[in-house]
Amino acid sequence: MTNKDNNDYYKDVALYYDEDANLGFEVRAGVNTSLDRIRKDFRKITTEYELNDVLEIGCGPGFDIHWFASNYPDKNFMAVDISEEMVKLTQKRLNKDQIKNAKVIQSDERSLIDKFGENSFDLIYVYFGALNTVEDLNFSSSQIHKLLKPNGIAVLTFVNKWYLRELLVQVIKLNFKIAFARLGKVWGGYSVNRFLQSHCYSIGYIKKAFSQFSLLQRKGYSILYPPWYNDHKIKSNKQKADKLWNIDQKLQKTSLWSKGEYTLFVFQK
Repeated sequence: MTNKDNNDYYKDVALYYDEDANLGFEVRAGVNTSLDRIRKDFRKITTEYELNDVLEIGCGPGFDIHWFASNYPDKNFMAVDISEEMVKLTQKRLNKDQIKNAKVIQSDERSLIDKFGENSFDLIYVYFGALNTVEDLNFSSSQIHKLLKPNGIAVLTFVNKWYLRELLVQVIKLNFKIAFARLGKVWGGYSVNRFLQSHCYSIGYIKKAFSQFSLLQRKGYSILYPPWYNDHKIKSNKQKADKLWNIDQKLQKTSLWSKGEYTLFVFQK
């Protein structure tokens, strides 16, 4: 891919999320109980590791950098997002509570070394699949490796390629295009009306891309527990939600851990 093509790709991604921001993404995400439950588990795992100088890649409207900076006021947090509108939402959220130990800028992963320098962060986290919208995961991995200090930690989440529950449900419904959409080289994203050129990764592909790291943890989400976009199916039934969530925790010890809607990896430099 030429530099022009590469720039066009990132421009399209930025515009997609600019539009998302203006279509009420922040409000929708804020009331989604499944997203909230998964987000809290991401944070729980992240806080198992040392937090001093922290970078969030793909911060969206700023839910997580706001939470971390509020709960760890003596630590330093930086967030980036490719979308100008998402950066504005994050800055507004930080300003509202006068949070001084967090900053946000617009950027994609290609210029992070120029902006921050090598060996700048103890921990980098990426929640809800921002790395699914990079052009080259191997390049992104190398950038994260350079940004981290020695023994630094990367907590990374991905939209999963082999999401077994959704595949089977859509095959039963005879929605074959939806059922196998993630298995192609390019995935169009969650929206049925708007196309986002992104990529779903297999477990093996992720491990290979981050082979210069040591793998400390891995976890799968929404194996049987409904994905965030089906939150309406369990929002009024907390007992059912709890049961399915607990089953997913037990499935982490089986090969099905890698067949959920999201995967999480903790890597160490």
